[in-house]
Amino acid sequence: MSDIHNQFQTRIYNIVTDATLSPKQKNQFLALEAEASLPYMDISQQVKDAMEQGVLCDMFEGHAPFKPRYVLPDYAKFLQQGSEYLELEPATDFDDALNLLTIIYHHVPSVTNIPVYLGQLDDVLLPYVGDLDQQQIYTKLKRFWIMLDRTLPDAFMHVNIGPSDNVICRTILQVDAELKQIAPNLTFMYEPEVTPDDLLRQATSNICECSKPHIANYPIHAASYGDKQFGIVSCYNSLPLAGGSNTLVRMNLKEVAARSANREEFLNQVLPRYSQLMVELMDARSSHLHEESNFFKGFLTTEGLIDEARFAPMFGIYGMAEAVNALLEKEGIEAKYGHAPAANDLAVEISAKLAELVDNLPVKYGLEGKALLHAQGGISLDHQVTPGVRIPYGTEPDPVSYVQATARQHQYYTSGISDILTIDETVKSNPEAMFNLCKGALSLGYREFTANVASNDLVRVTGYMIKISDINKFAEHGSRKNTTFLGAEAAKNTGILDRAPRVVSMETTPTY
Repeated sequence: MSDIHNQFQTRIYNIVTDATLSPKQKNQFLALEAEASLPYMDISQQVKDAMEQGVLCDMFEGHAPFKPRYVLPDYAKFLQQGSEYLELEPATDFDDALNLLTIIYHHVPSVTNIPVYLGQLDDVLLPYVGDLDQQQIYTKLKRFWIMLDRTLPDAFMHVNIGPSDNVICRTILQVDAELKQIAPNLTFMYEPEVTPDDLLRQATSNICECSKPHIANYPIHAASYGDKQFGIVSCYNSLPLAGGSNTLVRMNLKEVAARSANREEFLNQVLPRYSQLMVELMDARSSHLHEESNFFKGFLTTEGLIDEARFAPMFGIYGMAEAVNALLEKEGIEAKYGHAPAANDLAVEISAKLAELVDNLPVKYGLEGKALLHAQGGISLDHQVTPGVRIPYGTEPDPVSYVQATARQHQYYTSGISDILTIDETVKSNPEAMFNLCKGALSLGYREFTANVASNDLVRVTGYMIKISDINKFAEHGSRKNTTFLGAEAAKNTGILDRAPRVVSMETTPTY
């Protein structure tokens, strides 16, 4: 028996005997090991080298992709037509709608094996409200919310609501603040011409209570994809509705900068070269999914809930802060990202170059032939490199300065960008400050406004939620929640708990 086979069997044995994993979690890890035992897809030696050197990363999606990374079914269409495959009639009332959604969620795959998109739920459910009063809706949605967390305990699972003011939207905000669950994650769409201030205040007050929801800049997203033809999924990823992302590959800008003599070489030679290798890797991965896996022959496609042409690879980047600091150091310039105009200007120049490269590098299976640029939020194994275009943990300036330093970045990242502001717990006695900070950030061009409140048990890692209390118990007791181990690993490796909580007051809020 070969050493490789012995090592494989040892990994399998360690999984099946792990006291911190549930049987279902063991099944998931065993499946990952099985897929990883297959030969990798055909890629060039240059791409292999870039992956081994840590410049490019395939996000551990597997050696032979058989499902897209993220899938965004058209749930409204599903409720209207039912499903021949699932032997379901169309929904006729609110209970029908919740029941049908509960069923289909278990048939929507993702990289986590749990659906990352649960729909624009106020739009999806409003046609079925009928003569239900607010208390009846509240009772039903609260049970539904509890069911989601207990049966699909994964913090990448995501609901969208807003921008219109309606009973489903307000009730979901009420329930989410009361239950304070890690799942589902939640994005509230904000549109200045549609969303009343008191509804946005309810959403930002929720952030003070449970660090949810994300607040999305609806007009910016709608301009990228078309009105209501997109969804926010997983952490904060914006993708086409009835489509999704076939793969996410990311580039470590810190490592690209390390291989560049100066900013000119970085921007004009090294970054374009690695971007071309990114396209090769994305094409290899998406080609296997689209051509070999038979995924797009399933009922989600044949019943019109997804469209193969609406899937695109995500061109992810991270380590902007370290790349900028390294390039400036090579030039003898003492300026740090997030704190000096020279550093912030260079970061915008890099983002603009990335957007240009993505727009001019066609991919085999993309949205109108193109990938989607994404500021990737990091993973639990990252060490000494900052997620996306964020300011490094522990060095964050006050929230207003943070917003002003990073707002210009947001225009370039079509498929998602998130800066997590960590706010001191004093904001709970002044929730109007959170409201003003959010509104100011969105007016300056933020695609997503996201904040943690320092005293909350429920916090964001890279976009998904964890509970500090769960992390404290995980090593000894494990967790029923699939993402707790990622949060525990991130706390150890990436310094997420070192974020500096800052005070925000109305007097220092950006004008809008």
